[in-house]
Amino acid sequence: MSSNVGLTTPRGSGTSGYVQRNLSNLRPRDNSFSPYPTDSLKHRQRQPNAEILEHDRLRQIEVQVFELRDKLEDEEVEEDEIEAQTEALRRKLLNSTDGDSGRGDGKGKKGLKVHQVHELAKAKIEESERLRRALGIREDYEEGAHWKRGEERLREGIPEASNDDGGRGLKKEKW
Repeated sequence: MSSNVGLTTPRGSGTSGYVQRNLSNLRPRDNSFSPYPTDSLKHRQRQPNAEILEHDRLRQIEVQVFELRDKLEDEEVEEDEIEAQTEALRRKLLNSTDGDSGRGDGKGKKGLKVHQVHELAKAKIEESERLRRALGIREDYEEGAHWKRGEERLREGIPEASNDDGGRGLKKEKW
């Protein structure tokens, strides 16, 4: 061994005594420079692709139509009758799900699989919109806007309310 590194003797240790550097040890960097602008760090909701949603809706309709066709063929119904019934079902489903996602189960995100990212995104947007309306949050609300307004006031030299009520404009009562 050299330079007082490792074991004084490898005898009885079950190793060869060869010392290696730990390459998986990552040292923290001193600078906190980020190559990404701070705007990109803000969370943005993924927008669903309308074409993919429409394609999945039509695919679900065709699956139901095919299941009916398969059932009727097993029952040995005439081909003309099969065509008429499948067309009637297709028209009914197309008319009933024009604005929907084709999932009238009312389960929201819970009824969706992980790979259905566009349906999940649409469900998340709908859920966020319901929550925003329930809490009475404006559509133009921007997170942290209150602090930005405070900083702008300080820059402009407008003093904020200096009483102990946190700037709410409450009157102090005398006891």
